[in-house]
Amino acid sequence: MTNSDFGVVLFHSTTHALRAEKVAKAAGLTIKLIPVPRQLSSDCGVALRFPWKDAASIRALLEEKGVPIAGIHRLE
Repeated sequence: MTNSDFGVVLFHSTTHALRAEKVAKAAGLTIKLIPVPRQLSSDCGVALRFPWKDAASIRALLEEKGVPIAGIHRLE
């Protein structure tokens, strides 16, 4: 897989990132917490990386579980 096959979710706080990791893992999604990529900025230094094909599922899950996000971006 290349970087463009992945996306990242940015958060306003580390607490939100950790909560997102927990709900995504519980839902069986393939995710990984990573440092926020340099080309992106965030209030929080942690991002949730996921396969880009799962972008709609990730967004829907986090909205359903009430996890606030700062944005979803495809990695270049």
